[in-house]
Amino acid sequence: MSDKKATLKVEGLDETIELPVYSGTEGPDVIDVRALSGKGLFTYDPGFVSTAACESKITYIDGEKGILLYRGYPIEQLAEKSDYLEVCYLLLNGELPDPGQKRKFVDIVTNHTMVHEQISYFFRGFRRDAHPMAIMVACVGALSAFYHDSLDINDAHHREVCAYRLIAKMPTLAAMCYKYSIGQPFMYPRNDLGYAENFLRMMFGTPCEEYRPSPVLARAMDLIFLLHADHEQNASTSTVRLAGSSGANPFACIASGIAALWGPAHGGANEAVLAMLQEIGDESHIPEFIERAKDPDDPFRLMGFGHRVYHNFDPRAKVMKASCDQVLSELGIDNEPLLQIAKQLEQIALQDDYFVKRKLYPNVDFYSGIIMKAIGIPTSMFTVIFALSRTIGWISHWNEFHSSPNRIGRPRQLYTGEKQRDYPA
Repeated sequence: MSDKKATLKVEGLDETIELPVYSGTEGPDVIDVRALSGKGLFTYDPGFVSTAACESKITYIDGEKGILLYRGYPIEQLAEKSDYLEVCYLLLNGELPDPGQKRKFVDIVTNHTMVHEQISYFFRGFRRDAHPMAIMVACVGALSAFYHDSLDINDAHHREVCAYRLIAKMPTLAAMCYKYSIGQPFMYPRNDLGYAENFLRMMFGTPCEEYRPSPVLARAMDLIFLLHADHEQNASTSTVRLAGSSGANPFACIASGIAALWGPAHGGANEAVLAMLQEIGDESHIPEFIERAKDPDDPFRLMGFGHRVYHNFDPRAKVMKASCDQVLSELGIDNEPLLQIAKQLEQIALQDDYFVKRKLYPNVDFYSGIIMKAIGIPTSMFTVIFALSRTIGWISHWNEFHSSPNRIGRPRQLYTGEKQRDYPA
């Protein structure tokens, strides 16, 4: 219990209301307002930007200091010393694995990468030009129809099996979405390849010839997965938790997270970066668009610069920039027009006083969009890859929710509609 109290005085009430104040291991104190409902009062917080809807031990963000911690470990250290599957284990279990635990975890994930063959029939029902996210929402939700042997959300082993299946099968489904859109046959996963290597092979390989991705590209892809693995209580994670509070199966809950991520205000940032670069079109147009970005009356904004949460700098961006430089060097495409525009914008944002004073620095989405464009991934697949990466965060939060006492979510409202009235005679 808390030894701190907040005292609330409400006009019209004779008594004051005492509310407990809790302190986490990091971050601001939190006022427990649950007692207000017993007094006929609710709090009003559109967007829940000042509301802690849960207690969590998974991820911590300090936007002012540019800090992102997975289970207490700084993201920069994990990006340097770890890989995506090790981070998956960490987020899911709370601790880094020892060598034996990691081998076992990697083996389990590797042996779950295939999807039921009948799932391939689902794709025939979609138009070839269907957005990959539409297909992902449908197919992930449908997994519960194939893997219904482990849907008891109150059974810790069932939850663990579902987590393995989701982590393992998301790259397979994502690659299937791409292959379907271009009319190529699906590529089955291979157990002798790493997680990111397997994904790239399923994306770009064909039955005609063997495809082996460059280690530089595979590492860049792994970093994209790792850096996007979780980001605290964002819109899609909160959606997964809320859906989970109803007792819905994990596949349905993750499908709800994918649907929330699909919104351009959430998961479309790196896609918006490429759209902006295409709008600029040529290096000679950059000064014009820079002036437009500085004009408060012009709706144009530089996409991929600054961040809603990080008010100082995005700790993931430095890692992603180094990876971006390596990928462009590896592919030898430094002179590609859109990438040249991106590099000039980067330099301007890092040196121009207007952007420096406002801390409009290039963020992780700016660099990840460039990397995926360079690798050959179409922009329509960017958010799918984001969903693939974030699946471990979603399932970790879902599992955390069900591992402790919980209750169904029920947000309140400030009603401003008509009072009760009678139907006209």
